[in-house]
Amino acid sequence: MAAGTVRLELLGDARGAPLAFQEWSQALGKAGIQNFRIQSVKEPGKPAIDIQGAEDRPVYVVTGVILSRNEIELPGRRFRRTEINQLAAWLNDLAAHGPVGMRPKRGVFGLTAGDAEKVLTEIAKPVGFDAQGASRRAAIEKIAALLDPPLKIEPRLAEALGDAEVDAPLSGLSRGTALAYLLRMAGMGFAPKESDGKIAYELVPLRDDAKCWPVGVEAESAREALPALFEFHNVNVQNVSAAKAISSIAKLMDTPVLIDANALARQEIDPDKVLVSHPRSRTVYGIALRKMLFQAKLKYEVRLDDAGKPFLWITTIRPM
Repeated sequence: MAAGTVRLELLGDARGAPLAFQEWSQALGKAGIQNFRIQSVKEPGKPAIDIQGAEDRPVYVVTGVILSRNEIELPGRRFRRTEINQLAAWLNDLAAHGPVGMRPKRGVFGLTAGDAEKVLTEIAKPVGFDAQGASRRAAIEKIAALLDPPLKIEPRLAEALGDAEVDAPLSGLSRGTALAYLLRMAGMGFAPKESDGKIAYELVPLRDDAKCWPVGVEAESAREALPALFEFHNVNVQNVSAAKAISSIAKLMDTPVLIDANALARQEIDPDKVLVSHPRSRTVYGIALRKMLFQAKLKYEVRLDDAGKPFLWITTIRPM
């Protein structure tokens, strides 16, 4: 529903409570509620909301019933005179969003289905440039600027993004997944929001992952998402760093690898310093990789970016 204005009509029997009209009128005025009228009727009827005016500028006519000097009834809600501020907030919410029963249903991040589809279409677009070797801050700011509308980053927050070099190939991944990955290493995340009927993106702290756009989602079927992980090959790895083993297998499968640097840092695991091995044998890459990662107290997940492209997510065996 479009934002509009509210007109409040309070009906009651003045004979039943002579002071009720006067006291409610004073209370409404003190609360800043101006567009109202109080009428005396024999049969007040039931509370209702009548929508008038143009579709893009609706007028919500709210009919309420004065029950007593201390209580009124509106559609789906009763208010006491001590709750006059809550009543004002209820009317403001109605003006901004329309009647509750007529509002579009909202899902993840408070978006409507239509807005969620627009967001996904936007952030599923590929990064489209080689960020590997660039500073984290430069890569984040460049991807943020590609979004429509752009993700605005205040200078004080930009300083905290860090100048560490990006060590992952991100060009083929979606903008949403790549941005979530890079921000995660800086202790941040991002989320879409709806504001005044428009979509915007904002930075959010990483304290609550549920409020941040995820670094991809785990594939329901790793075999279907990444068949190369289940193909048989001759594998022989002797005392190489876990980082090298990971990158070698990923290169053979032509699959991007993103490492959960936060989890590894908290558990003091450095894949460049941990040596792993796999005896000469014919096996599938998935089994070989799982065994070598286990030696480094790590594991992998097959995840999908926002466009459905698979990548390997390397994290710790032990939850953070």
